[in-house]
Amino acid sequence: MTQGTQGSAGTGVPEGAARAPRVPAQGRAADGGRVRPGESGADGPGGGTGARGEHVHSETPLPRPAVERPAVERPAVQRSSVRGQVLDALRTALVAGDLAPGEVYSAPALGERFGVSATPVREAMQQLALEGAVEVVPNRGFRVVRRGARELAELAEVRALVEVPVMLRLARTVPAERWAELRPLAEATVRAAASGCRATYAEADRAFHRAVLALSGNEQLVRIAEDLHRRAQWPLVGGGRGGRERAELIADAAEHGALLDALVGRDLEVVGALVREHFTGAG
Repeated sequence: MTQGTQGSAGTGVPEGAARAPRVPAQGRAADGGRVRPGESGADGPGGGTGARGEHVHSETPLPRPAVERPAVERPAVQRSSVRGQVLDALRTALVAGDLAPGEVYSAPALGERFGVSATPVREAMQQLALEGAVEVVPNRGFRVVRRGARELAELAEVRALVEVPVMLRLARTVPAERWAELRPLAEATVRAAASGCRATYAEADRAFHRAVLALSGNEQLVRIAEDLHRRAQWPLVGGGRGGRERAELIADAAEHGALLDALVGRDLEVVGALVREHFTGAG
């Protein structure tokens, strides 16, 4: 399974490569949600576009969305909603490789990319900093953290310590019909892998694992495992856009079906081996 973006349990994942994420404009319908220079709430002294001294030049530009946002008014949304959508979009960009390891991105530039002001972008980036995905660069913005194979191996070890005992307990106690209910999610990961899009696959992969662990009834466990899983999905340095090859994603997805077979058969030895092996891949 690939160590590896966020679908809810019990739902499929769209086939084909995911389109570039975008979020709705904020607040002011007249200007598409952006705060004009000089207005109250603009970033930086005097209402300029700089965000706490962040510079926007010499940045690697993000790809434009495949379909531009329609030039129509959108209903206002709460800031918390915009911040959450920006956070989801940034997480997807991390997995897809659109935010490259080692590169610095400013909140104003990313806000322009997503069609929102710099404030919700900065707030979302602060959350990613807490998660270890980016680090703050004073007066410039946020640098995407460079990750190596050692960090990936450490994440795999921690995930195994957390999840293997739970999987073995579930194998002993969960009836076969409950595992059968997860087949559609396992099949969704196969379809997502076939698309070749790492972001699409990561979403389906997390949805499957989340559904399995949810059978434990331990919400704290599910949250901790989700965080570890997401960290394991970020691309390595030099991995390039899209991370692993399509064939690797397909092989990883096939392990989900094999795991369900072992869980149905209550084959504890195979369950443990499959989960550990899966974590050393990309899922």
